[in-house]
Amino acid sequence: MEKLLEQIKKGTVWAFPGGVHPPQQKSLSNSAPIARLPLPEKLVLPLKQHIGASGKLIVEKNQHVLKGQALTKASANWSVPIHAPTSGTIIDITPMPSAHPSALPELSIIIEPDGNDTWCELSPLANPATASHDELVDVIHNAGISGMGGAGFPTYVKADIKQPIEFLIVNAVECEPYITADDTLMREHAAEIVKGIELMQQLLNPTLCIIGIEDNKPEAITAMTEAAKHNEHILIQTVPTVYPSGGEKQLIKLLTNREVPNGGIPADIGILVHNTGTLFAIQQAVYEGKPLIERVVTVTGNTIHNPGNVWALLGTEIKHLLDCQGFSPVPQQRVIMGGPMMGFTLPTVRIGVVKTTNCILAPDHKELAEPGPEKACIRCSACADACPVSLLPQQLQWFAKSKEYDKLQEHNLFDCIECGACAYVCPSEIPLVQYYRVAKVEIKEQIAEKIKSDRAKERFDARKARLEQEQAERKNRHKRKPAPKSTEEQQKVADALARVKDKTSDGDNKSAVAAAIARAKAKKQGGELEPDNSEVAKERAARKEQARLYKEQKAQNNGDDEPVDDKKSAVAAAIARAKAKKAAQANEQAQSDGTVSEPPIAANDKKAAVAAAIARAKAKKAAQANEQAPSDDTVSESPAPAADDKKAAVAAAIARAKAKKAAQANEQAPSDDTESESPAPAADDKKAAVAAAIARAKAKKAAQANALAQQNENAEPQGNDESSNGSEQTAQAKKKAAVAAAIARAKAKKQQKEGNDQS
Repeated sequence: MEKLLEQIKKGTVWAFPGGVHPPQQKSLSNSAPIARLPLPEKLVLPLKQHIGASGKLIVEKNQHVLKGQALTKASANWSVPIHAPTSGTIIDITPMPSAHPSALPELSIIIEPDGNDTWCELSPLANPATASHDELVDVIHNAGISGMGGAGFPTYVKADIKQPIEFLIVNAVECEPYITADDTLMREHAAEIVKGIELMQQLLNPTLCIIGIEDNKPEAITAMTEAAKHNEHILIQTVPTVYPSGGEKQLIKLLTNREVPNGGIPADIGILVHNTGTLFAIQQAVYEGKPLIERVVTVTGNTIHNPGNVWALLGTEIKHLLDCQGFSPVPQQRVIMGGPMMGFTLPTVRIGVVKTTNCILAPDHKELAEPGPEKACIRCSACADACPVSLLPQQLQWFAKSKEYDKLQEHNLFDCIECGACAYVCPSEIPLVQYYRVAKVEIKEQIAEKIKSDRAKERFDARKARLEQEQAERKNRHKRKPAPKSTEEQQKVADALARVKDKTSDGDNKSAVAAAIARAKAKKQGGELEPDNSEVAKERAARKEQARLYKEQKAQNNGDDEPVDDKKSAVAAAIARAKAKKAAQANEQAQSDGTVSEPPIAANDKKAAVAAAIARAKAKKAAQANEQAPSDDTVSESPAPAADDKKAAVAAAIARAKAKKAAQANEQAPSDDTESESPAPAADDKKAAVAAAIARAKAKKAAQANALAQQNENAEPQGNDESSNGSEQTAQAKKKAAVAAAIARAKAKKQQKEGNDQS
């Protein structure tokens, strides 16, 4: 920092890239002092003459106002008021053409001067040096001061900046051709400008204030040096005459060798820039209490007989300025607001002067020729060489024509200061700056639309969430909340759940019932218990596991059919017993009611016959399996005859039971009803015959198994205790089977005889 200060104080100036040297043409207007003009017939004051929001109207139509009276008041951020330039009557408040290339209408106040030029009561600060920071900022704000050399940034915002400022730069370069408003102002009012600088030093407390003036303004340099000699913190720095050295970023580079970052502002690097006209207005507001109601405007051009600088009241029509300076228009005359490089042609001269108007140029055709038709770009790169911001004007123009706005932003379109240097050097006469201006406006509109749509989406999402919340609240409004449970009740519920879980872990089949009882009790006590299905799930899993094991065992036993057949035979026998019992009960009920029971008996006979056939088939299958078994495995097959003996005994018992029931049914039947009961003995005979056949088949099977066992015994004669035991068991089984078969045949024969006697 110290080294930089030393270089600045030595007068070091750093160069910026690009730049052009157009003809200056300043001698036309800087030779005469600033003139005062007569009051115009009317004043047209737009409400917005700066960057930011317009003020709020505090006057109305047909109201009489005084010079310096506020017409609006600040109502938002970056909003400054406007004041009446002279005393008179407000004849209308209506949209009027604006000071813009499009001349779009803006709400304006139209004042008709009364000719008296009567001031309102002014309130200057008695001792500005001892005034507080807020007091000075309020005075600048209420005076309606905004930047008078560029875009019109509100001055009170810069005065109240919170960032530390190292350098305060005064832009007195005025590099554009024809314009001499700041030059003449410094010549005539250097002391007032220095007072304005000291006020900003009081507000910002910078390390150094640098006044940059081009070397083509020797009189202004002398006047400012003389006025600032008592202040050691003010430095007058002369810069070379290169356009656009008056640009904010270019002047900072020239005087401090610092560069403003892309998308940033000078305050980001500790620098603040003010125009000389702005500093003069600050001095007038603080020391004299005057608001910003007039400014110096350069009126020049070959069609002006008396070119020079004038004090123009804000709102004065351009036509009035031209007429006062001797305007002689030529055919197809152009009137430009601003300089020839950055200015724009006015669509009408009925537009009023605003706070940023520094020049009115009325050239003839020789002085400023009309641009010819646009030609194709020859890629000479002259525009890129002249650009002071090191952009690529050729590519920017291509993107602007094709409306590729994303690429324009990628190539830093908004870093363009619209100086016009690229268009000035273009041999194809392409209006590059106009392309950039249109593209900037369209991009800003797109951004504004996106912001608007994003806000609308946020409002929609918020409304949707609010409606969903209200709907959920309505659904839950009628739900009864569970009664608060005491500690004892909670403990009881926990104990019940623990008992249920213990029973489940022990394999108790009643665990689900116990859990349901526990939940019911807990609910009855006033609590609300959520259903617990874990126990049921465990029991279901256990049953599935048992079924799986059973299936595996069944699959393993597919090679040995005897156990499977035994189970099936037992099941078939149980079914046959149940059906016989049911038939007997139905027969008894029919006999007691005196109804005919022949069809049920026939049906039961069929079922019994089917059951007997199933039993015979299974017995035959078992016999075939025994015949196919290996002869050397006597130990494993010895139990088979025992199983067959059991089956024969079961079948014989079934036959005896059925015969006994049939006999009882015949005895209880009335003797006079012979027609309905005559089929019963025949049915019982069939059942007895079936049972006897089953018994004979099983006896035959046992005999075959016995013969097979004897063959095995002959092959291995008494060499093993286990085989001897098996033969003994086989002999006993044979005897039992023979006895059972004999008993069954005797009973069947007896039953048949009794039936014949009864019939």
